Amino acid sequence: MLRALINPEPPLSCADLRLMGKLYSAEQCTALLTTLMATIKWSEDYCIIFGRRFDIPRLQAWYADKGIRYSYSNNLLKTQPWSESLLAVKNDVQEKTGHVFNSVLVTYYRNGSDHVTWHADDEGELGTDPVIASLSLGATRDFQFRHKHHDISGKVPLDNGDLLLMLPGFQTDWQHCIPSEPAITEPRINLTFRKVEPPC
Repeated sequence: MLRALINPEPPLSCADLRLMGKLYSAEQCTALLTTLMATIKWSEDYCIIFGRRFDIPRLQAWYADKGIRYSYSNNLLKTQPWSESLLAVKNDVQEKTGHVFNSVLVTYYRNGSDHVTWHADDEGELGTDPVIASLSLGATRDFQFRHKHHDISGKVPLDNGDLLLMLPGFQTDWQHCIPSEPAITEPRINLTFRKVEPPC
């Protein structure tokens, strides 16, 4: 059952965010993490901000239905066909959330130094009010969020197996990030399932 995420730092109810509990057991998560680390075709990508190229401080891979393309910050991701393991996870996420997805961005944080800066997943390919499901595997990392127009913010630690649902309105009104935590030495894999509009 959906549970509203209430964050204590500062007190905040983010109606556009839902923490849906564990998708898998700890043993299943460990097995899936090991499988993905060994089988995903990782790439070291980059983004272009104000005309400057920056290497992305994490590894990632893009899997999607045939014909689905996705880009951000002038970086077109190479689409790979679904693997058997990723397709099984997608089906489980769809059953848990009640939403249908046609793609997943798989991100590999090798340790706490790998991170992602403040952003919103509001690219045109995602439509006007996207729903994104985020599955965390491995090390616990903080998911921080802040409102675009008001001085309110919050964070939630995402543990091994946690499934987070970003509902319509979240990408419009909020930004989010996974900050650097150098003390963390264990890896984390995050899978963000999306529904991308097919090209015209």
